[in-house]
Amino acid sequence: MREILMNSAFFGVFLCLGSFELGLYLKKRFKLTIFNPLLIGIVLTVCVLLLFKIPYEKFNASASHISFFLTPITVCLAVPLYEQLALLRSNFLAIFAGLISGMIAGLGSIYAMSVIFGLNHTMYVTLLPKSVTAPIGMGISESLGGIVTLTVACIIATGIIGSVFGEALLKIFGIKKAMAKGIALGCASHAMGTARALEIGDVEGAMASLAMAVTGLLTVIGAGIFAHFI
Repeated sequence: MREILMNSAFFGVFLCLGSFELGLYLKKRFKLTIFNPLLIGIVLTVCVLLLFKIPYEKFNASASHISFFLTPITVCLAVPLYEQLALLRSNFLAIFAGLISGMIAGLGSIYAMSVIFGLNHTMYVTLLPKSVTAPIGMGISESLGGIVTLTVACIIATGIIGSVFGEALLKIFGIKKAMAKGIALGCASHAMGTARALEIGDVEGAMASLAMAVTGLLTVIGAGIFAHFI
């Protein structure tokens, strides 16, 4: 059995998709945000690899086909943004101010925690890109001398936390406007927050898509500046 799985060219693809689909089913069945499909998918995938003692390299080779779809899926996020183009134009200044504030708040929180906990420069720059998508975050971390693999783990954790608890936090702080919700989720938890925003509503999804893209670009500049603070 182990040899069959290891030698299969598509074992990784089926494992990833199957685990994610199970996560979606559990979320729909129990209506609890804690059943995040990505989180469940990660846990199940790790469990299967450990159970059958399959090396990560073998799994990654057979799962790499999924990476092909990352670019077209990202481009598709522009669709809800286009549908809300009139709203974007009429609220341009407010939206841009929110994006700048979100980027500064994200980088500022990492700086504050690094000072409080006495993190060294390497750990500090590793954590700086936690709120952007993985491709951008990996590039930022590498250019600043961070630990790229740890950056990716932090990005995934940030996305899951934002997706699971983001909406509840917005309610606690009394944030009710659709634009504000979308910008907050997109700025704080990138693609996973955007996916959650799309579930909430069209306006939220459009604003989150915009926030994710613009925050990524702004963070490239902002992280380079903040990196000199420690």
